[in-house]
Amino acid sequence: MTHIAILGAAGRMGQELIRCAARVPELKVVEAIESVGHPALGQDAGLTAAAGTLLELPISVGPSRQAQVVIDFTFHTAAPDNLAAAVAARQGVVLGTTGLNEAEQAAVRAAATQIPIVWAANMSLGVNVLLDLVRRAAAILGPDYDAELIEMHHHHKKDAPSGTALALAEALAQGRGVTLKDVACYGREGMTGARPRGQIGIHAVRGGDVVGDHTVMFACEGERVELTHRASSREAFAMGALRAAHWLHGKKPGLYTMRNVLGLE
Repeated sequence: MTHIAILGAAGRMGQELIRCAARVPELKVVEAIESVGHPALGQDAGLTAAAGTLLELPISVGPSRQAQVVIDFTFHTAAPDNLAAAVAARQGVVLGTTGLNEAEQAAVRAAATQIPIVWAANMSLGVNVLLDLVRRAAAILGPDYDAELIEMHHHHKKDAPSGTALALAEALAQGRGVTLKDVACYGREGMTGARPRGQIGIHAVRGGDVVGDHTVMFACEGERVELTHRASSREAFAMGALRAAHWLHGKKPGLYTMRNVLGLE
C-alpha cells in the first residue's frame, strides 16, 4: 500500500482527491496539508471533503513527513518550497499544478535529479489520449490545415491559457516538427492581416463553472477536423493523479509524465 499526502487538502482538487482515494484500496491518505492560517486547519479531512465518513485525519500544516508520495495541486508559487520539502524527505511527487514560470519549472527539473516526479498539465486519462491523437493528426495533416486551439474553464481559474491547452499546443507543434514559440498566436485583435501558414492559434475562454473543455481544430478548404475533450467533474483528474501516485512509489529519481504512467512510452 502506498501512503500519500495531499497538499491543498481543503481546495477543490484536494477535496476531490480525498473523496476518490477512499475508492482506491492500494492507497492510504496519511496526511492532509494546508497552508498556515487556513480556516480548515484542525478539521477532519473526510468531513471537509464531504467524503461520507470521518477519516480521523486532521488537516495540518506541512511539510509532509509520513507519506511516500505527495500529490500537489496547489498554487504555482508554492511549487519550489513543496519540492524542496519532498527532496529533504525523499518522497515522490505527483505535480498537477499549472501556470509555473521558468524559474519554477527549473525547480521541478532540479528536484527530479533527486526524487521521482510525475509532472503533467492534466492527469486525466482521456486528455492524455487526446495529446497522442493531436500529435498524430498534426503530423499527418501538416501545416496546410490551419490549427486552432480553444479552451474554456470556470471563472475562478487564475492562469491562461490552461496548462492543458499549452500541452496540446506543444503536442501539435511536435507533430509538425516545429517550435511552439515560433508559431504560436495567443488570441487576435484588430487588423491582424491574413492568417500565416503554419500558425497555431491558442484561445482562452472563462466563465461559469466549466471544469475544463479543450478543442483542437484542423481546418482547410472544404473540411474541418475537431478533437475535443470535455471534463464534467474533477474526478477524472483526481483518479489519474491517484493512479500516478501508486505507479510512482518506488521509482528511481527522474521526471515522468502520464505517458509513462499509462505505459505509452
